[in-house]
Amino acid sequence: MAGLALVAGCTVGPDYEKPETTTPEQWQQSILERDPALVPAPGDIEQWWKILGDPVLDRLIEETGRSNYDLRIAIARVEEAREFVGVVSGEAYPQAGASANASRSRISEKVLPLPGGQTQNSFNLGVSASWELDVFGRIRRSVEAATAEYQATQEDRNDVLISVYAQVGRSYVALRTAQARMEAARRNIESQREIVKLTRTRFKYGLASDLDVAQAEQVLASSEATVPEIQVQVDRAMHALALLLGKEPSALSGELAKPRPIPGLNTTIKVGVPADLIRRRPDIRRAERQLAAQTARIGVATAELYPSFNIFGMLGLAAGKTSAVFTSGSHTYSLGGGVLWNLFAGGSIRSQIRVEGARAEQAKLRYEKTVLNALREVEDDLVGLAENEKRRAALSRNTQAASRSLRLALELYKDGLRDFQSTLDAERALFAAEDRSSAADGATASSLINLYQALGGGWSPDDPEASYAAASAETTTAKPTPSEVN
Repeated sequence: MAGLALVAGCTVGPDYEKPETTTPEQWQQSILERDPALVPAPGDIEQWWKILGDPVLDRLIEETGRSNYDLRIAIARVEEAREFVGVVSGEAYPQAGASANASRSRISEKVLPLPGGQTQNSFNLGVSASWELDVFGRIRRSVEAATAEYQATQEDRNDVLISVYAQVGRSYVALRTAQARMEAARRNIESQREIVKLTRTRFKYGLASDLDVAQAEQVLASSEATVPEIQVQVDRAMHALALLLGKEPSALSGELAKPRPIPGLNTTIKVGVPADLIRRRPDIRRAERQLAAQTARIGVATAELYPSFNIFGMLGLAAGKTSAVFTSGSHTYSLGGGVLWNLFAGGSIRSQIRVEGARAEQAKLRYEKTVLNALREVEDDLVGLAENEKRRAALSRNTQAASRSLRLALELYKDGLRDFQSTLDAERALFAAEDRSSAADGATASSLINLYQALGGGWSPDDPEASYAAASAETTTAKPTPSEVN
């Protein structure tokens, strides 16, 4: 029992305790009151894109989970960290090796002037082993730190997953917004072409001036000039989506060319409570794991104050002739142990302990800052969504009024009761109103996606493997791990 106690030893350094985190019980009531669609109740946001109700977006995000390069790189980093845990863990076990060598040497006659004694053959076979007894927990703390870092890379991957899905959603909204603006522009251009025809006809019969024709043509040309600019935004959004799906830029042009409504409008959002962020946000979970890893490193540094114990041994065969190697008299062995204790290091060991302690304090502060930043991001996005909803509603009313204004102005112009300037002003106002209204719809949908990202939506904290299993299957091939090889 005493030997087992010596091997088990004690683990020096502080034991990690998860920091206590205080969060508000609810989001600011004044923010929630700005938009009745914001509901302070638990919501299922693990697949927030399905709430937006667009099957094309659903399919794009599903494919992104299998083929996005950033996600595949993050998965590879997780594999790297997992294998590094095996590297560190291997130090806790006995290390064994085998060797074989043969040599022929001649000693100078001036050193050993014996007839025939100058040449010697040697043949050796053997196995050797050594084992560091982790009495004070240096290796255990190293494994603890490596395991926590591995878990932190898992949270990195989850963070990438959330970010990539949100990028797909925003790029998709940008595409549909640009297409909505394009449709509005083309409707207005068609209407303006009809007005140009009207002014030309009226000018032909002396009912309008050449100035009316020129002004109508000027408004039409100005509107037509916006189409190439909007088309650039359409193409860029398609290219961005293709890249997120791991495809060449033009790969989605055919299937996404047909316009669809901007998703996510008029949606009720269940925002939960602030405490949910501690469980859902991967950046908070990563910061907590990094704090755990750094706390373990204090123990690694502290173990250097204490002696290390080693057991070593060798068993082999040695002879001067090959025919004698496997005879009974050729056996050789050694067995022993050792202690290594750095009794004086000029204070460097204790300084290193303090270095690791200071780093742990930094990690703790980073964790606390990450929590506060997460709270800020959510409340910023709550405000952004609520105010964008208000702006969207106002611009919708503005568009309706501008459309009615143009209709009335055109009727009065045809009846000769108003000059053409009123029609021109109404044309410009309607074009701008419809363009701004489409942009506001897109901004509202993007704000909703930003909020879901800030809330940590897009994955399941209770079953994280399910969130990236498809992508992992795409990037992992059947190959032996280093531990299987060694």
